[in-house]
Amino acid sequence: MSADRKRPSAIGDVLAGVLASSGVAARIEQATIIPEWPALVGAQIAAVTVPQSITADGTLFVAVTTNAWMMELSMMEPELLRALNAKEGRVAVKRIRWLLQRG
Repeated sequence: MSADRKRPSAIGDVLAGVLASSGVAARIEQATIIPEWPALVGAQIAAVTVPQSITADGTLFVAVTTNAWMMELSMMEPELLRALNAKEGRVAVKRIRWLLQRG
């Protein structure tokens, strides 16, 4: 092999570069809020909520078991947003849309 030939790149490095340049990596990091939800909001809130999805502009959709909890969580939204956005480097959650869980 001559000195002017490049060595092949590892597929993981190539994939990481593609994800970063396309913006997908930031969306993947943003979506980690969903599996991290119980740790971020605590067991009591996690027991009555289910995070559904998050939009690219930072709106998190969360299903709630009852209207009473929906009202309570709406009042707690600023505190919850601080907890959700505490991780450095993650695209911020700007608002939470509370949805009454059906059936």
